[in-house]
Amino acid sequence: MRTRNSTPCHERRAQALAVACALLIVGSIAPVAAEQSPREVVQSTSDQVLAVLAEKDLSKEARRDKVRTIVLRSVDFETLSRLVLARNWTRFSPAQQQEFMQEFQDHLAATYGRRLDDYRNEKVAIVGDRQEPNGDWTVRSKILRGGGSNDVEVDYRMRKSNGEWKVIDFIIEEISLVANFRSQFQDIVASGGPEKLLQLLKEKTAAGQEFKS
Repeated sequence: MRTRNSTPCHERRAQALAVACALLIVGSIAPVAAEQSPREVVQSTSDQVLAVLAEKDLSKEARRDKVRTIVLRSVDFETLSRLVLARNWTRFSPAQQQEFMQEFQDHLAATYGRRLDDYRNEKVAIVGDRQEPNGDWTVRSKILRGGGSNDVEVDYRMRKSNGEWKVIDFIIEEISLVANFRSQFQDIVASGGPEKLLQLLKEKTAAGQEFKS
């Protein structure tokens, strides 16, 4: 595993993911102009989210609640959930699929949401973008944390849904959120079925425990 500085890789990725999610989530407070490219969507939200995170009179709980309220405007969570469960998606009944999406949302909000409290005036730079063979788009960025090895690479995988580009995966320092959770959830479902995964999600969320990464 690569280690760029004294901060553990897991901690760096978790902190970066929280800021990365917020860039798309909080930025959606403002209207997005029609026909924006994926890169323009990411770029236009950066200044907005940095301003929100810098608000001194916004409590920690208020910030988390605001993020949670508008997350689905920027992330195609159903597609993200389908990608995470992969072939196991069809093992879940329609009711279990809805329950999984809710529990997974709760887990991400509880575990990564608190990382927003670690924001320390980081800046964001868009460094590139490319179209993927299947029509998705990847926007490459860096969270600037003092330069050099402290900076964190973040890629946004985006897909067009109902005429709007939405996030379907976050890749932090070459580690995909979707792939990371998929590998863990497949083992859990294989050994205990959908019921075991749903129960474990609830337990970890209640305890504030993260899955490994």
